[in-house]
Amino acid sequence: MDIKYFSTPILLIVWRRPKETIKVLDSLRKIKPKKLFISCDGPRLGNREEALKVKKTKQVCKESINWDCEVKWQISETNLGCKIGVARAINWFFNNVKEGIILEDDIISHPDFFVFCQNLLEKYRNDKRVWCISGSNNQDNIYRGEGSYYFGKIPLIWGWATWKDRWEEYDIDIKDWPQIKSTKMLANIFEDKIEKEYWINIWDNFYKTGNPDTWDYSWVLCCLINNGLIAISNENLINNIGFNSDASHTTWEKKSTSIIKSIGDKIVHPKILVCDKKAEKYQFEFYFGGYTTRLKKNLIMRIKNKIKRILKFKIKTSKP
Repeated sequence: MDIKYFSTPILLIVWRRPKETIKVLDSLRKIKPKKLFISCDGPRLGNREEALKVKKTKQVCKESINWDCEVKWQISETNLGCKIGVARAINWFFNNVKEGIILEDDIISHPDFFVFCQNLLEKYRNDKRVWCISGSNNQDNIYRGEGSYYFGKIPLIWGWATWKDRWEEYDIDIKDWPQIKSTKMLANIFEDKIEKEYWINIWDNFYKTGNPDTWDYSWVLCCLINNGLIAISNENLINNIGFNSDASHTTWEKKSTSIIKSIGDKIVHPKILVCDKKAEKYQFEFYFGGYTTRLKKNLIMRIKNKIKRILKFKIKTSKP
């Protein structure tokens, strides 16, 4: 898709990865956005090596943006972490704009991703059934529906977009979690018992301990309790290059979603706004560990049943 003028504001969240940040900025140069917000977290106290990396990251941002662009900065001198730091960055972004695209410093985007977001931000601006637009795809080349995108229920945040009025509902500390958990709301959201248990365990731990140090579990809950649909591209438009030692969370081996493709010359919109349950089930099974969890549960159940049969047999044979 041709991009001559890209007006949708973009938030770029950076920290201590100058090499990855350069690549992200190279991908942005292809569309030359007119408005770019950059939020940079600070180094951890006493970490001189990290301080140098943060300084270098800010430097490459200033040197790499060589097109006509209005750049706004938010810089933290101290380290806020992935939870407070990212949430603060997005809050700042939406204090200045009504809608926009959010990228972190390890997200390489196909140029079509930006057109996709800009188009859908306009189309669903006043339709509060849609809460998030995601460029990454976890369907392993399985095309869902007849449109260029389908609707899911879990927001994918490797390259995404939303609106200020949706983000305003975000609660970083999920203060209403006990009340939400006590209702039948989750049973209505999750038909699969294992998937429901998976998310309950995450939010229980997050509410009680504040761990892990991340912002996105709160956003997932926010979208779910508001019945928000997530528009997800049928082609993967995002390559996450952050699987290395400098990452905060993406340090484990995951299925590859590095191949990015064009969505074509025209965006075809789905005729019906409804969550694709097959797509969500596939994603949970093979990206969130649902399939592995089921195997473990089945194995444990088989072992327990076998032990019961052995004990029952011993009791029976030991009777006079």
